[in-house]
Amino acid sequence: MKSPTERPVALITGAARRVGAVIAHTLHAAGYDVALHYRHSAAEATALAETLERQRAGSTLLLQGELADTAALPVLIESLLAHYGRLDALVNNASAFYPTPLGEATPVQWNELFASNAQAPFFLSQAAVPALREAQGGIVNLLDIYAERPLANHPLYCMAKAALAAMTRSLALDLAPQVRVNGVAPGAVMWPSDGKPYDDQQAMLARTPMQRAGTPEDVAGAVLWLLRDAPFVTGQVVRVDGGRTLSV
Repeated sequence: MKSPTERPVALITGAARRVGAVIAHTLHAAGYDVALHYRHSAAEATALAETLERQRAGSTLLLQGELADTAALPVLIESLLAHYGRLDALVNNASAFYPTPLGEATPVQWNELFASNAQAPFFLSQAAVPALREAQGGIVNLLDIYAERPLANHPLYCMAKAALAAMTRSLALDLAPQVRVNGVAPGAVMWPSDGKPYDDQQAMLARTPMQRAGTPEDVAGAVLWLLRDAPFVTGQVVRVDGGRTLSV
């Protein structure tokens, strides 16, 4: 491992697009160097890195990888440490999401949804633990309010996110006091890329006390707070949902 860089380093999975990209921008603006993991979105990841490099040279690292391949996860961490010499923050953001209605769900869908939403965050965290301990760092897992209040016709996704919530609490217990582990559970923030029916969106917002959808910046701000400004917070899940979980 090379001599550590001066700035703190964050690894964000699924960093090329959507909420992951905004988290990368937010942490970078706060002074972190960022390792941007992506799977297929090479063009978007490269464009994001170029944008961040214009702001601060030598501040990004691109890491391509299939998170379902558990053998590849320690290699991602080794590549990061070979480049930066340290790891202060792991943000488990990458996620698969799609419906799996009861009666139609398949083992392939189970494996895919659990791989991205539970298995990969666990084994990537496990690989990162020695470096995070040395840095007295933190892990933030991107959860979902549906881990607590399931979404109809999405049982496998909801189960996988519930497993990630349990992992958040378990690792917080096992890694304290050196490493803090927390979660952020967004409500309606970014509609899935394949879209939800407009009427469904309006009904969801009507049940949200803040009367609006959240923004990726809302989520990224919570991630930054947990990593940088909350040294006595661990094992918690911050709901960034505009009060949605307060309503029926």
